[in-house]
Parts: sequence; structure tokens; C-alpha cells
Amino acid sequence: MKENEEMKKVAETSEISEAAQVKEAASEQVVATYKELSPIQLVLRRFFRSKLSIVGLVLIVFLFLFSFLGPVVYRAWGEETVDRTSVVEQIETTYTYVDENGEEITVIEVLEHVDSINKYASPSGEHLLGTDEKGMDVFVRLMYGGRISLTIGFIVVILETLIGVLLGGLAGYFGGWVDQLIMRLVDIFNCIPTLPILLIASAVIDSWNIEPDKRIYILMVIITVFSWSGVARLVRGQILSLREQEYITATEVMGLPTWRKIFKHLIPNVMPQLIVSMTLGLGSVILYESTLSYLGLGVQMPKAAWGTMIAAANDPQVLNYHLNMWLPAGIMIVIAVLGFNFIGDGLRDAMDPKARK
Repeated sequence: MKENEEMKKVAETSEISEAAQVKEAASEQVVATYKELSPIQLVLRRFFRSKLSIVGLVLIVFLFLFSFLGPVVYRAWGEETVDRTSVVEQIETTYTYVDENGEEITVIEVLEHVDSINKYASPSGEHLLGTDEKGMDVFVRLMYGGRISLTIGFIVVILETLIGVLLGGLAGYFGGWVDQLIMRLVDIFNCIPTLPILLIASAVIDSWNIEPDKRIYILMVIITVFSWSGVARLVRGQILSLREQEYITATEVMGLPTWRKIFKHLIPNVMPQLIVSMTLGLGSVILYESTLSYLGLGVQMPKAAWGTMIAAANDPQVLNYHLNMWLPAGIMIVIAVLGFNFIGDGLRDAMDPKARK
């Protein structure tokens, strides 16, 4: 009996040891697999394991296809095309006069008497989301509004990142009076009351009678001016800790120039945090642009923008009886902000150096 019990104990011990060896071998294989992956591959692997990251990516791809390829496929109506129900009469008049140089000029004037404009039309096969108060197709303007919102978002984020990296890098590396000067400038921009300044800027721009296309570029500049300070503070904080590392001491011993230390050795180590900040900032910029357009400070008619389309809800009649005019634009803004936030959260988790999976 004792011999049987001893044999059972030996067998159980051997099974436990075999299981431990198998587990250890599996863990070693996983570690070896991660060691074979490059940092970029490891980040992508972590990113695509997150379901929210994939959902965000799908949402953003959908928005880009809808906004930039949609008008190419759906050509039934243009961005500024007005749907007139019928033309009752067309009168053509020819004028001839002599200018100051003695040349004879002929002008042909065509007057159209239209029956009415097809405004506030309900969704149908001709107009998928109906028409607005000016008889323009809401579905088409939703596409063009996405172009403006996404373009402004990306350009503003890139510009504010460039300014923030430049000033934040200089402040963090040199310190001293350079740091004090740049940080006090950042504090000033953080203390400026943004909305009153924007109201004043809008009144000035209106007095200039600037075209809607050029007004978009001015809007980009205004948002960039009030947004770069956060990026500069982030970069400065990261470089303050990185400049004390051993490899920066080695670059000083090697006699590398200052610009090379900053832009070749310090800034690349801040890029993970910058990429996450840029991704999360895209949603904020789109909300910012939509808010300004809603208040009448941004993109103006006849150009389309999601914020301008939502501004139609200021009319109680439109708010209650014409949901097709403003609700789709609100849904698009929600999709864009959620998509960029999901991607930003996924990148933040994927770039975490402490993550093992």
C-alpha cells in the first residue's frame, strides 16, 4: 500500500512539473515573440486588439469616404444648387453701349421669373434628406460640411503641434529666461477670454466683406492661435525630464549642435504623447469649429459646415418640424468626436511602455 501511495505521489509530482514546464515554455515563446516585434508592430498589435479602437477607425474611415468621395458619386445636386420647381418665363434683353475707349460693348441680360423655390422639402428619392430654407439639398451639404470640418480639424492640429513643439522644445531644453519668457506667453494665451475676442474678430471680418472661402482660412488661424499653448506645455514638461537622461549627456560629450539634440534626440521621444494629443485634439477642434459656425463666427452661407447647418435649429419651426435640416449634422459631429476619441484612447493604451499585451 505504501509503495502504491508513493508511486501516486511521484506521478502527481511529475505531472505538476510537466505542466509547469509547458507553461514556462509558452511564456518564453510569448516573450520571444514580443522580442521579435518592432516597436511599431507592437503598438499596432496592441491597438488593433482594442475593440473601441477598431470602432473609432471604422467611424473615421466612414466619415472620410462620405465627405470626400460622396460628392463624386452622388452628383445629382451641388453644394450651392437651389432647387427651383419651375421656370415660368425667361426674358432676354440686349444692351449695347460705347465705353470710354470708344469700343462698342454688348451686354445680354437674362431674367428668369420662377414659380417658387422648393424649400423645406421632406426626404424623398430626389432629395435624400430634403431641402433647407433656401432650397439646397441637405444630404449634399452634409458631405461638403464634412470636408470643411475635417480639413479644418487636421490643418489646425498640425499647425498648433508645430508651434507647440518649437516653442515647448526651446523652453524645455534651454530653461532659464527662455523658459520663463515662453511660459509666461503660454499663460497669457491661457488667460485670454476666447469668446469675446472671437466676437470682436468676427465683427472685424464682417466689416472687411471677405468671401466665404477666405473666411475659412481666417477661422483656421484664429483657432490655431488659441490652441497651441497646451501642446507647448506638454512638450516642455516632457523635455524637462528627458534632458536629464544619460543619452543627452552623451550628445553633449560628442559635441552635437543644439538643434540636433532637440529635434533628433528629444522630440522623437515625445512623439508618442504628441500623437495621442493630436488625435484627441482633433475632436476638440471639430467641436470648436462647429460651435463658432453655430454662433455665426465661422463658415458662412452659401458654404456648408456642420455647425452652420445646426444653426438652422434657432428657428422654432425648423427645430420642431424639420429635423432633417439639423439632426443629421449633429449626428455627424458626434460620430467624428467619438471616432477620434476612441482612436486617441487606443493609441494611448498601445503606446504605454508598461503594457505587456
